[in-house]
Amino acid sequence: MNKIPVISIVDDDESGRIALSSLVRSLDCEPSLFSSAEEFLASSKSHDTTCLISDVQMPGMSGLDLQSELIKKGQRIPIIFITAYPEESVRQRAQSAGAICFLSKPFDGQVMIDCIEQILKTAETQHPPN
Repeated sequence: MNKIPVISIVDDDESGRIALSSLVRSLDCEPSLFSSAEEFLASSKSHDTTCLISDVQMPGMSGLDLQSELIKKGQRIPIIFITAYPEESVRQRAQSAGAICFLSKPFDGQVMIDCIEQILKTAETQHPPN
């Protein structure tokens, strides 16, 4: 039996988290919701996460700070960033640190699905089911 992929969603906007969790469920994945980067880092889910969807700008720790913190801890979780303020310098910083996708809000649901499916395919080839 294959393990259901966990997709963690870190966004201070509750309606955004709920909408993304519905999209994640439609892909037969398990959504795990967090209202802040700090909450995600404090949880045990950071070790089970197949894909992380994070807002860039949040109160407290930003999405880019979260990415840096995970890298420092040696956790290379594929990240999809979402932002209402798409700045080229921020996109370049996120992608140079390994972000898979960088989407501007409002984003097309199909684009998000394509990003998630790309990550899931890569995860499957790196960790094939037994």
